[in-house]
Amino acid sequence: MIYLQLLLSYLKIGFFGFGGGYAMISLIQNEVVVRNNWLTSVELADIVAISQMTPGPIAINCATYVGYTVTGNIWGSLLATFAVCLPPLTIMTVITIFYRRLHNNYIVKSALLWMRPVMSGMIGAAALMFLNRETFVDWVSIVIFAVSFFAIRKKFNPILLLIIAAVAGIIIY
Repeated sequence: MIYLQLLLSYLKIGFFGFGGGYAMISLIQNEVVVRNNWLTSVELADIVAISQMTPGPIAINCATYVGYTVTGNIWGSLLATFAVCLPPLTIMTVITIFYRRLHNNYIVKSALLWMRPVMSGMIGAAALMFLNRETFVDWVSIVIFAVSFFAIRKKFNPILLLIIAAVAGIIIY
C-alpha cells in the first residue's frame, strides 16, 4: 500500500510541479509532510539540504531520498524517482511532437507567460515553508543569506562564496 501511495504522490508532484525543483518543494512538502505524514518538516528540510548538495535535479534527489526513507529500501527510491520523472518526460515528448505547429500560437504563448508568476509564487512558498520554529535557525542565518545574496548580485565567485558561507556556518555553529 505504501508503494502505491508513494507512486501516486510522486506522479502528482511530477505532473503539477511546474517551474523546476525549487517550485516542486512546496508540493513535495504537502504530499510528504502534510498529507501522508511520512516525514516531519525538519526531516524534509534535511533531505532538501542534502538534495541541493548532491549532483542532479533537486526534485529527483528528494524523490530518491524520500522513497528510501519511507520504504526503507532501494525499491522505494527507484519507484519515487521513476514516478517524479515520468510525467515531465511524457509532457516534453508530447510538446516536442507538436512544437512546430504550436510555437507561434497566441494561447500557448500567453499560458507560458502567465506561468512565470505562478512559478515564482511556488518557489516563494517553498522558502516560506522552512521559516518556522522547527526549521528556522536564527538571525545569523539571515545575515549569512543576505551577504551571500548581495555577493552573488555583485558577480562574486559562487564556489568561493559557498566555501566562505560553509566556513562561517561551521565557525558560528
